[in-house]
Amino acid sequence: MPSMIVISATAVPDHLRGALTRWLLEVTPELYVGTVSARVRDELWTAVTACTADGAAVLAYPTANEQGFTLRTVGSRRRVPKDFDGLTLMAFERQGQETAKPL
Repeated sequence: MPSMIVISATAVPDHLRGALTRWLLEVTPELYVGTVSARVRDELWTAVTACTADGAAVLAYPTANEQGFTLRTVGSRRRVPKDFDGLTLMAFERQGQETAKPL
C-alpha cells in the first residue's frame, strides 16, 4: 500500500535531484514529498545513499510506532536522531565535536 514520504537532500549531485523528481514532488529546493510504495521508497533511498557523497539526506516515512514515523539518515549532519526509550529525538552536535565511542 502506498504511503507518503518526505526526503530532505542537502548538497547532493544534480543527477540525484533529477532522479528524485521522477517519483516525488520538489516542494522547495532539496525537499521532496510524494506517495510511493515501500519498494519504491527503499529503491529511492538506496539511490540517495549511493550518491550523497559530501552531502546529507533524511528520509521520513510512516510506520506503526508511537510517533507514527521513522527516520533514516545518511551523511554528516549537525542534527543526529537518537533513540530515547523508543522515541526518536534530535540531538545537536557541536561542530568539530567527536562522538563518544562506547566502551
